[in-house]
Amino acid sequence: MTIFFSTFNVSKQVFYKTQYSYALVNLKPIVPGHILIVPLRKVPRLSELTIEETNDFFQTVKFISSKIEKIYSCDSLNIAIQDGIAAGQSVPHLHCHIIPRYLKDGYGDGIYNLLQESEGYMLKNMNNWWKEVCEPMETDDSKRHERTMEIMENEAKWLSDEINKE
Repeated sequence: MTIFFSTFNVSKQVFYKTQYSYALVNLKPIVPGHILIVPLRKVPRLSELTIEETNDFFQTVKFISSKIEKIYSCDSLNIAIQDGIAAGQSVPHLHCHIIPRYLKDGYGDGIYNLLQESEGYMLKNMNNWWKEVCEPMETDDSKRHERTMEIMENEAKWLSDEINKE
């Protein structure tokens, strides 16, 4: 089955799928473990989901959030939906960001500024905590590149394996 996020074929990035929703790894995550939950049916706004789709979407957010928190050993999560263009949504397909957070990350509510700048695809003002938590990434956004499909496929497989361990 081919899975689309708006017009983008993300089939190889998907690591979890239900009847109405899926979870995929992010092309340019803010932090490791920053993933998206998306309804299979392309709708731009939350209010356009059916009751069944809404229930499935939020059950998927809840389930995957608990797995991401465990897999990435984070202290907390940001769970964010930018519901419409005025809210910063840049892809016209409803989606929920799940972003691992650590007490020492230093972002506080500033994480929302990162999401707002380019719906989670900008990485600025990175603190030194990154090196302690995970592999370093380029903090100068002009030097950042999209991750390769191979890297995203490997991450999706790894996450799928981790989720299926239990």
